[in-house]
Amino acid sequence: MHCPFCSAVDTKVIDSRLVGEGSSVRRRRQCLVCNERFTTFEVAELVMPRVVKSNDVREPFNEEKLRSGMLKALEKRPVSADDVEMALNHIKSYLRGLG
Repeated sequence: MHCPFCSAVDTKVIDSRLVGEGSSVRRRRQCLVCNERFTTFEVAELVMPRVVKSNDVREPFNEEKLRSGMLKALEKRPVSADDVEMALNHIKSYLRGLG
């Protein structure tokens, strides 16, 4: 990690904590050259797999397309928007697990 004050490469981690329900890490760092302290946040970059259509065309996963299809299918059913969002999150987690 480069120091934002002096651009030195050597920094050390002083403290690490989970933030945002464990989805990211907050790290307190100190530069070994100028001794300035700074905070960084790390979030995992999660790449969704590509979707293979019925005509064998591959396209990126489109969360909005899935959401709109689910909302259209459930518009006259007693399903809350929170339930749809929970289902979307479950589907995305499952797809990430497949790779």
